[in-house]
Amino acid sequence: MVIDEGLEMNPCEVSWFSALCDDDYEFLGVAEPRLQSSWEHCRDLVLQSESLGFDNVLCPSGYALGIDTTAFAAAISTWVRRIRLLVALRMGESWPPQLARQIATIDQMLGGRLAINIISSDLPGETLESGPRYARTIEAMAILRQLLDGEAIDHDGQFWKVKTAPPRVAPVSGRCPQFYFGGLSEHARDAAAKGADVYLMWPDTLPAIRDTIADVRARAAKEGRTLRFGYRVHVVVRETEEEARAAADRLVSKLDDHTGARIRANSLDSRSAGVRRQAELREASGGEYVEDNLWTGIGRARSGCGAAIVGDPDQVLAKLNAYRAEGIEAFILSGYPHAAEADLFARHVLPRLDHAPLA
Repeated sequence: MVIDEGLEMNPCEVSWFSALCDDDYEFLGVAEPRLQSSWEHCRDLVLQSESLGFDNVLCPSGYALGIDTTAFAAAISTWVRRIRLLVALRMGESWPPQLARQIATIDQMLGGRLAINIISSDLPGETLESGPRYARTIEAMAILRQLLDGEAIDHDGQFWKVKTAPPRVAPVSGRCPQFYFGGLSEHARDAAAKGADVYLMWPDTLPAIRDTIADVRARAAKEGRTLRFGYRVHVVVRETEEEARAAADRLVSKLDDHTGARIRANSLDSRSAGVRRQAELREASGGEYVEDNLWTGIGRARSGCGAAIVGDPDQVLAKLNAYRAEGIEAFILSGYPHAAEADLFARHVLPRLDHAPLA
């Protein structure tokens, strides 16, 4: 892997992960009560992320799993002083004007350090086709942005009819927080182009990442917009590559195929285009390394983000910088167990990255 040493890159945002959706393990597929989602465990992950120097922390959202994201974000906002929160919100489950008020309130509590991960979800119990579901998400993002920009709205759409003044409480900046948004399908890419600020990708090969960025950037340009790009991936970093690979193997050493399939099927997005792509990478590599230092075995027990950067500190840093050279400006990282891997990454790699919150 060769990076042009003369290439100038902007600082990248480096985020960690708070496992609100029962996604923390020492051995993948082996549930441990001490690692299950709870206020105390997820709170400690956020506080640790702040103390270790991460810029942001993703608070994910699942309907059936874990604890409620909005309630958690409001509570933890009173504990943190520097770190940003990237709060995942499911568009199929909320009335946009009420959601705008919740977003503005949490942003106030955080002193303006809030970003939103838009999830194009179904309402539990219903299943919309991809096109209408993403159309609803586009509509939700437009309503939210208008209200959070402080504008009155008179909206007569396919999914919502809204005529109201903006909420009295407003984001600290007076503007809508940034929308991070991911999805690999044609409808998802179009939704990002129309309404997102940061387009998030799951792990893939460098040529595929390059092609996706070019495609989504072109779609945004047709809308008269520009996007920034983010990358969600796991990490396993140790002092030597041999130790990192051994740690990766240990992580899946107690996982059987039946348990892995059950965990993957629990996700409401288990048949999405992005999930299918993660499965393709895993099948192409036999659950091993699909390219240098990108291990797909972790996806045996995950529906979504299904690969990890595995290596020594130099290799992990080089991999991240390779993505930066393609245009990635924000990383959302995680590892297992989350607290232990956050400490390892913060010790071995984070001080060597030029990083800062994505302004």
